[in-house]
Amino acid sequence: MAGARQAQQWLLTLLPTFPVLLLVLRLWQLSQQDMSTMLLLVQYVSPLGLLSALLIALVWAFPVVVLAFGVLGRLLRLSAPDRFDPERSLLASGTARTPGWVITAAVALGALTWQLRFLPSLLMLGLWLLALRTRYLHPDQPTRILVVSVALPLAAAVVAYTVLGPAIWAAFQDGEVATAALLAVPPAATMVLTGPIPGWIAPTLTHGLAFTVAAVLPVVMGAVFLRVPLLPTAAVEVVPKESAATTPEVAASTTPGGPAPGVTIPDVPRNGGTPTPDGPPSADGGREVVLGALIAVTDTSTIVLDRTATVRFLPNGWVESQVLCPQPAAVPYSLVSVRGWPVEETALNWMMPRRPLADPDVRCEGRLPGVR
Repeated sequence: MAGARQAQQWLLTLLPTFPVLLLVLRLWQLSQQDMSTMLLLVQYVSPLGLLSALLIALVWAFPVVVLAFGVLGRLLRLSAPDRFDPERSLLASGTARTPGWVITAAVALGALTWQLRFLPSLLMLGLWLLALRTRYLHPDQPTRILVVSVALPLAAAVVAYTVLGPAIWAAFQDGEVATAALLAVPPAATMVLTGPIPGWIAPTLTHGLAFTVAAVLPVVMGAVFLRVPLLPTAAVEVVPKESAATTPEVAASTTPGGPAPGVTIPDVPRNGGTPTPDGPPSADGGREVVLGALIAVTDTSTIVLDRTATVRFLPNGWVESQVLCPQPAAVPYSLVSVRGWPVEETALNWMMPRRPLADPDVRCEGRLPGVR
């Protein structure tokens, strides 16, 4: 009795720490493992922005958790009812306490947020859950069980192969074995787990698969989130001003310990020009475009994390203009599409209006306007 409750208490205690750990790891990676830069990011980055990026990037994980553990728990309850003890097994406890509307919401959310190539797997999991639930709730109605466990999966497979057939063949021809398998295997597998399995293997199989999912899913979620941008990408056009030539120069040695690692202080212009880090004043007086992640704009400077992971404090008087640069579109891995729907697109992205095409700003490429 205490086993499942104790495990559930530990799970509820540790679960909120996982998003925090992901956020800290993302900031640590963004700062290139420099503690001073990380502390600066923590100071200025909005917690709401971090949570929004986390939610958008990992919204697909909720259907995975609910459907995977739902199938395993219901399979255990149907195959080995004597081993289905909600007081001792966390898998059984979660299955017994998950209402049907949560599963329905998970299926709907998965249909919107999963890529097209994963929708056959969503169909497979949904039909498994429906068949296992029908067998458990209506064991004395063989006609209903036959329709839900055999006729419905068979009809779904026929429809799926009718729609996905050309895409499966195109994936095989292009050598995309993984895409072809994701499209071809799940519709045929819908009739595999619509009933119980041998009771002697059910506890070991279901709990083993549950532990595997619980171990692999956080790693996948972390790998996905570590590629999500947390700060807006901006191009800042910097033009040093003549009036700054009278600004007294503060040597790095006068500050305790010198400047923090990864932080550069802009050089003060002398003799009408701005010295570059490696040489004499440039011909255009030090005019440049700083491209990177915009951290914050304070009363005195604009703080940018450039493409070399160096924090640059740009005096506001030097900032001529700045533009927000759109995130570059991900390069598609697969060229396969289903009736014009790319297999790497989600239904949510497919339904949303497309951003109108516009000529890219040259500053987002790190070039000055009017300079070829």
